[in-house]
Amino acid sequence: MFASPWIAAVFAIFAWWFFTGIILLVVRRADRALQGAHQAAVVVSVPLLALGVAGLVMSTHTLTVANTYISFTSALLIWGWIELAFLTGVITGPETRPCPAGLSGCARFKRAWHTLSYHEMLLLTGLVAVTIASMGSENLFGLWAYVVLLVARISAKLNLFFGVPRINTEFIPTPLTHLKTYFRQGNVTPTFGIGVTFLSVATGCFAERLIAAQTPPEVVGFALLTALSALATLEHWLMVIPLPDAKLWRWMLPTLPTNSKTGGSNEL
Repeated sequence: MFASPWIAAVFAIFAWWFFTGIILLVVRRADRALQGAHQAAVVVSVPLLALGVAGLVMSTHTLTVANTYISFTSALLIWGWIELAFLTGVITGPETRPCPAGLSGCARFKRAWHTLSYHEMLLLTGLVAVTIASMGSENLFGLWAYVVLLVARISAKLNLFFGVPRINTEFIPTPLTHLKTYFRQGNVTPTFGIGVTFLSVATGCFAERLIAAQTPPEVVGFALLTALSALATLEHWLMVIPLPDAKLWRWMLPTLPTNSKTGGSNEL
């Protein structure tokens, strides 16, 4: 049953929804808790990072259906911990002040980079670690999953910076409220076209490999990657199309006090 491409696709969609929801839930609860809760959440979740690293190392050398699921899930655990460290404000960048009014061009980009630089370097460090763990291995699906997530995240950040019609701020946690001043709401730019085209092509390539797959592990792996890259593409379109995607997670999150709400729609 688990060798079915449909089961694998459903697993990828559920994992995307579940991990996103859990991260948002942890961050939201930390926002409501005492000072130091954000740092505590990151420290307490370190075993999940270790589990992801261990799972990736153990699953990459032999290509089986089980190992394909394990490597994919392990990549999500590594990615999820890095995103949690960012959303809690523990690992972001040296700049934590709002963007000054009227700042534009290279100066605005440089300041925006400093709000995220530590996080971006951690993401690249994660890519290096996942690549080293996967070198010379038969099972590269965990590595490809991480690459898809990384490319999609970089593209999304650039689009929020250069401008898109629809920007969500509902799930932005308290430590990152200054980031909203770096977002630009407006018409789509060439950055959106480049990002959504790249992700669409990636989805098509993974789908073609899925159709041509000869073994159950390959079927599962490319079904996982096709679903993940399709979700990344959809997330980009949700920056343009006005759909209430935040409802996917809002029902499971504790309500913030009225004066803490920012309004908006989607994050991870």
